[in-house]
Amino acid sequence: MNKSGMAELLGKVPGSGVITTDESMATHTSFRIGGPADVFVRPDSVEGLSGVLGACARNDIPVMVMGNGTNLIVLDSGIRGVVIQLKDNFDAYEVNGCEITAEPGILLSRLSRIALEHGLTGLEFAEGIPGTLGGAVTMNAGAYDGDMSMIVGSSEYMGPDGHIRRLDNSQHRFEKRSSFIQTDGGIVLKTRLGLREGKIDDIKAKMNEFGRKRKEKQPLDMPSAGSIFKRPEGYFAGKLVQDCGLRGYRIGGAEVSALHCGFIVNAGNATARDVTTLIKYIQDKVNEQFGVQLHTEVKIVGEEEGIG
Repeated sequence: MNKSGMAELLGKVPGSGVITTDESMATHTSFRIGGPADVFVRPDSVEGLSGVLGACARNDIPVMVMGNGTNLIVLDSGIRGVVIQLKDNFDAYEVNGCEITAEPGILLSRLSRIALEHGLTGLEFAEGIPGTLGGAVTMNAGAYDGDMSMIVGSSEYMGPDGHIRRLDNSQHRFEKRSSFIQTDGGIVLKTRLGLREGKIDDIKAKMNEFGRKRKEKQPLDMPSAGSIFKRPEGYFAGKLVQDCGLRGYRIGGAEVSALHCGFIVNAGNATARDVTTLIKYIQDKVNEQFGVQLHTEVKIVGEEEGIG
């Protein structure tokens, strides 16, 4: 089915929301790179989301679900099929005592500020994480002294079969930057976070400290997808890259950050091929010099230029 046919099909689904074709993914990723998605959908309800997924499944249309695009590299020829975005179209929340229940599209950094406003502690680590709640739960996002496994009480998620289930904390099977939802391919619909009462001044001070550390150590002023590599057992990825003499090393518009060698930044008109070529170069150099294989933490999707 061609892209106009897919758009027409999904346009008939109640609650399917805004639908566009040939949507530039560079405008939806923090790296500011990537080719177009055939069809880009922003449903306006769970029923609409379910309907879109069902229509795609019945017609063998490939689907990718995304949030804020902060941990994503989209290749230069873009994405075939349908991309569904859950962002500010799914960002409702409710505070009840020490619990915050929220939809997957709400930004994690916004949730940390909501917790602050209500004097709730436990979410300070999320102060500068740019992704959405759904993505954070799916990949067990974390920083400094915390991660999602420590605060998630339960989630509602839609499995690949379209059925909605409830998971308690243990059923998420949280691991380092992974969870059952990630491996199963489901979609977070709502998550309940269990926090604790705290003093607003103490919470704010901790968030400010984490914010200061991020500004000092991370290239927040340049487009990137955050930390590129998972931390290898017994090592720090950024230190390995630095010790290979690759600080500031550049291929095309992609550059190893001079501030933090665990980051690759878009130093100007980078292509996805620039980035993936640099990733491979780094992996080869680190393996050659230290015998350590670096694995990417970011998700790489789509098609290479000239393929497909």
